[in-house]
Amino acid sequence: MNSAHRSLARRLVPLSATVALVLVSAAGCSFTGDSDDTKAPAVPTPAPQAAAICRALHKELPDAVNGLKRGTAEPASDYTAVWGDPAVQLRCGVPRPEAMGSKTTSAEVNGVDWLPEKRPDGYRFTTVLRRAYVEVTVPKKYSPEINPLLDLARAVKKTVPKGVA
Repeated sequence: MNSAHRSLARRLVPLSATVALVLVSAAGCSFTGDSDDTKAPAVPTPAPQAAAICRALHKELPDAVNGLKRGTAEPASDYTAVWGDPAVQLRCGVPRPEAMGSKTTSAEVNGVDWLPEKRPDGYRFTTVLRRAYVEVTVPKKYSPEINPLLDLARAVKKTVPKGVA
């Protein structure tokens, strides 16, 4: 190898190491908790009355939903729960959905009324006529997306009283 090749090789090795370092750093930044398929649902900040209801609900949530094993949401919270991968996500104590109005149609599942909202990646369901809003996001992978609500209805009925939040 002549001196021109050695000089080029010396310049390329640091350059390729720098490129590799930049790519690893970029990859690390691109897989944050902001992704839609993460097991980290945003933790709501409910009012005190709703917070007490949500803590009671959290204790009653099933170990499996639609055949999916319950996981651990990060950060751990009494207001969130997840099942499966991609995760079916539950958040309790969320604000009233913008889509909820006097003319919205709800779906009753095992004694619990839910507001369904179609999303590009599945559905979001939010309880209606309950003292706290409970939101369940179901990826389209689990179509029909309403099925997880069957397993959640008992816990919601037991812990989230009927009424207006």
